[in-house]
Amino acid sequence: MLLDFEQPIAALEGKLREMQQLAHDSQVDVSEAVAALEAKIKALKKETYANLTRWQRVQLSRHPDRPYTLDYIEGMTSNFVELHGDRTVGDDKAMVGGFAELGGRTVMVIGQQKGRNTKQRQFRNFGMPNPEGYRKALRLMKLAEKFNKPIITLIDTPGAFPGLEAEERGQGEAIARNLKEMFLLKVPVICIIIGEGASGGALGIAIGDRVLMLENTWYSVISPESCSSILWRSWNYKEQAAEALKLTATDMLQAKLVDGIVKEPLGGAHTDAKRMVDTLKKTLLKTLDELEALPYDERISQRIDKFSAMGVVVE
Repeated sequence: MLLDFEQPIAALEGKLREMQQLAHDSQVDVSEAVAALEAKIKALKKETYANLTRWQRVQLSRHPDRPYTLDYIEGMTSNFVELHGDRTVGDDKAMVGGFAELGGRTVMVIGQQKGRNTKQRQFRNFGMPNPEGYRKALRLMKLAEKFNKPIITLIDTPGAFPGLEAEERGQGEAIARNLKEMFLLKVPVICIIIGEGASGGALGIAIGDRVLMLENTWYSVISPESCSSILWRSWNYKEQAAEALKLTATDMLQAKLVDGIVKEPLGGAHTDAKRMVDTLKKTLLKTLDELEALPYDERISQRIDKFSAMGVVVE
């Protein structure tokens, strides 16, 4: 799938393939021309992805080929044992989690999971958890705390499921309880936004000692489309909404709402999923080493102070 701003790059890559095919068929030496075109493509890629608008980064965060939560779990960990159910209503397939081994240590990994095709998307409810999803996540966090295992959350959701039945089962209460309980967890908690980070649906598993964002992700109280529909009664102003929301990883880091940015391969995480998984794994292991060196009461105090310092109060 090509995005609009990637068309010029795709056109040059098409010419490169034609030139290479011509050289193969006619036995003509065009190595210099090929090298020049490859250099031009590389330069264009660097320029394009270094100057993306906020809306273009939103588009990259939603690319259907990006690695999802289970892709990262499979690539980074071994011996993953998925745990199911909230012990009250049922098992929310939009929220996955379980114990796994990461770099020789046991961790609890929890995250929202989207689908690759229509059937999977329906099964995973498009990555939008119901209240039982957040209650399952909290149950797994408490289990990790009981056994003194670090917690890693992978966030990728367009928001908590907004259906009537979700509200009837206490969607707001479930998310609010997660916020409260995550502040007080005694074990290290690392939260990574790997795609979309929308509203309370993301925040419900995003209270941690370190909150990191992949380079081409977004984190906001509302999506650009929804913001546009509220302010302008139309989705046609989503680009302007994205600029106003300041929702990219760079924006969030400048506002001190996240703690760091994890670089993606040139062109996005989907262009080299294995490299992206390896980069995230190294980041997690390094961060875990830092957090595990601190006493639990100091970690909790720092966690509370960090989130308490966010925002501006004007009297």
